[in-house]
Amino acid sequence: MEETTTELKHTALTAIHSQAGAKMVPFAGYLMPVQYKGLIEEHNCVRNGVGIFDVSHMGEFWLTGKDSEAFLQMVTTNDVSKLYDGKVQYSCMTNGRGGIVDDLLIYRFSASRYLLVVNAGNIDKDWAWLQQHAAHFEVQLEDKSAGTSLFAVQGPKAVDVLQKLTSLDLRSMEYYTFQHGNFAGYDDILISTTGYTGSGGCEIYLPNDAAKDLWIKILEAGEENGIQPIGLGARDTLRLEMGFCLYGNDIDDTTSPLEAGLGWITKFTKDFIDRDYLEKQKAAGLTRKLVPFEMIDKGIPRHDYELTDASGTPIGKVTSGTQSPSLQKAIGLGYVQSNFAKEGSEIYVSVRGKLLKAVVSKLPFYKPS
Repeated sequence: MEETTTELKHTALTAIHSQAGAKMVPFAGYLMPVQYKGLIEEHNCVRNGVGIFDVSHMGEFWLTGKDSEAFLQMVTTNDVSKLYDGKVQYSCMTNGRGGIVDDLLIYRFSASRYLLVVNAGNIDKDWAWLQQHAAHFEVQLEDKSAGTSLFAVQGPKAVDVLQKLTSLDLRSMEYYTFQHGNFAGYDDILISTTGYTGSGGCEIYLPNDAAKDLWIKILEAGEENGIQPIGLGARDTLRLEMGFCLYGNDIDDTTSPLEAGLGWITKFTKDFIDRDYLEKQKAAGLTRKLVPFEMIDKGIPRHDYELTDASGTPIGKVTSGTQSPSLQKAIGLGYVQSNFAKEGSEIYVSVRGKLLKAVVSKLPFYKPS
């Protein structure tokens, strides 16, 4: 069944996006802006300057209790013990069958208080999964997704813009850390040096009732820096140029973190759900891998297009693909049989019955200066 506008959830800024002329589309159960002035202009704005995204559809769960760290060690693949107060970690949850429930960010406020940020389309599934396993630990979970807005202010000029609005020292913050304090007249606003673009910047968590005012204040503060509101279309091309996985495309309940190139967040130094499964998979050798590739022949790879060898024998599928605005070439991600995963391997994308040549490359496609 197709989503209709009346069935879709709205963020606190839906009306502002529409008034600004954004093209609104269904995404993860929400009505979201896909573009304002145009995807390429918005993409380049973030790469070269600063843009602001409304990503308030994302989910936020608060975790408290004396067993918080032990609980997270069990349900996530990365090593939570490496976190310290004010540090953020990228991780994922596995489903007991080697697949990925979701990828997420973990914010540590203290040993007994964490914030988990999950994908919009997985909020209900993640909540049920966490609740199921929380029964064995002394922890409390609170879903604050519906009342929380999230802005991503991204690009090389992003911190300069945001610094105008706060006494917090944003310029000295290391990658994947956070602070919370007064921002633009609002207390206890959370600002982290995270993002999904590869061009630097921050993400800002705030209550819904402050969203409209802060959106306007950030745009005003960034006017001299050329700030623009940016849609989800450019967010996708920006993340793909970096090779960042998108849940539902590149990773899902059937893909393991090892197959997806997420071995770096899969730590066998601790016990976690699917540790034994993934250790056996690693020891046996992967039969398929997620690889980056660049098109040699003219054509754009799209999600679910078949990948083949030179003779047309299927070897995998495209998971994400686009024409890269920064590189002026077509790029993609896809799962292939492991014997085709080596950098430099020639593979082919089947487009309307025609085989188009591509070559396995390395990440990131785009290397920020």
